[in-house]
Amino acid sequence: MLEAFELMVFYENMIALNNVSIKCDENMIIGIFGSNSAGKSTLMYTLSGIILDIKNKEEMRGGERISVYGRIFLDGKDVTALKPHQRAKAGIVLCPERRRIFAESSVLENLKIGSYLSNAKERKTNLEYVLNLFPRLKDHLHRQGGFLSGGEQQMLAIGRALMANPKVLLLDEPLLGLSPAYQEIVINGTKEIRDTKGISVIVTEQYARPVIPIIDYGYILENGSSVLSGSGEELMDNPDVKSAYFGV
Repeated sequence: MLEAFELMVFYENMIALNNVSIKCDENMIIGIFGSNSAGKSTLMYTLSGIILDIKNKEEMRGGERISVYGRIFLDGKDVTALKPHQRAKAGIVLCPERRRIFAESSVLENLKIGSYLSNAKERKTNLEYVLNLFPRLKDHLHRQGGFLSGGEQQMLAIGRALMANPKVLLLDEPLLGLSPAYQEIVINGTKEIRDTKGISVIVTEQYARPVIPIIDYGYILENGSSVLSGSGEELMDNPDVKSAYFGV
């Protein structure tokens, strides 16, 4: 499904990703765990292609020089050179950290914005799916996104990403700032997305304990490098990993 080989990203002379390779097969949930500044968001930007936009904007304004290396394949096709919207059309869709919904637009408008790559039939089907997945959004369809709670905004952000028909859904720290109750809703929703739609999911988190029960495989990032990988059970059985990332 999605394979990335030897990804390296430099911000000027600082290395943000150091020779990272990951694989996500069909119908899998992959966990990417690490502390702040471990490289999790940079990895998601690189997989989605957003890093290329950031790189170009920095070059245009004479800012810091960003260098990107490595190869990314989706269903065996090299997508390394594709722009973010082209990767989204191919099926790699990012739900970014801190939601980043359109606060002045309604819930329904946010969802429709996410469906710009879909046809009318897909838009209707996906909207029904999102509202069944997160029923709380049904009660707020015409409410501005900025007036939703943090948990509801996260549901909206995931729903907006689902409207784009992803093959691989990238969730960047979806539990950040959420109450335990909303964390459970998002975790259960993530598993349901995989189980009912066959969408593969790559999810990053700093604290892995809520996520570990649903992942099929996980990677630990430290200082931009992948230092350990394994199944959820294998990672949970590692005492160093348990102490540093799982809070046990």
